[in-house]
Amino acid sequence: MINYDLMKQELNNMGVELDGYGLDRFDAYAERLVRWNNHVNLTAITEPDDIAIKHFVDCLSIMKYVKFNKGDKVVDVGTGAGFPGLPLLIANPDIDVNFVDSVGKKLGFIKDVMRNNGLVANVTHKRAEDMGKDGNYRESYDYAVSRAVAPLNILCEYCLPLVKVGGYFIAMKGAAAEQELADAANAIHTLGGALEKIDSFKLSTGDNRAIIIIKKISQTPTKYPRKSKKIDSRPL
Repeated sequence: MINYDLMKQELNNMGVELDGYGLDRFDAYAERLVRWNNHVNLTAITEPDDIAIKHFVDCLSIMKYVKFNKGDKVVDVGTGAGFPGLPLLIANPDIDVNFVDSVGKKLGFIKDVMRNNGLVANVTHKRAEDMGKDGNYRESYDYAVSRAVAPLNILCEYCLPLVKVGGYFIAMKGAAAEQELADAANAIHTLGGALEKIDSFKLSTGDNRAIIIIKKISQTPTKYPRKSKKIDSRPL
């Protein structure tokens, strides 16, 4: 389904390498994404080349900035159809990913893709703010990643409580990233984070993208995260 040469070229341009099964796994992922999308709302992007670039290559752009090590614990908050965690897992099959979403059908899709591709990861049907209060998850991840879930000032409160001190929260954003970052300055500081890097770039399709990397430098105060209604209506 996907154009292997296109994927190879795009990934070579980013300096990202896949193992021998990588492209086959992405092909199977794309095929299942289109099939499942007929009955579960997963994506508006269904053309093979668009899936390859706007989903897969976009998610793998994180690897230009982060080198994942074997056993790194990664939580993908609001994963939806597995973005960005599933492409990262395909490219780094020895990391420990937890896919988190409040919609069970989307997690069912991720399980199907993993089963079909021989991938192993955790799947958690919970709200991120509940996980942030749970000692089994709170401040236990090396990385929290999230793509197109909520404005950054809101997203920080869902993600930073899950990151251990010394770990990172990586937010994937679009053209408004600079403004979102300015609006989130208080949230980042309050929740124990510090901006390490923001980098804007364009996909080969011309779409604007940005990666925001926030380092966790101190523990998140115990009163956070708040209930979702407060997080959304009264961002920090």
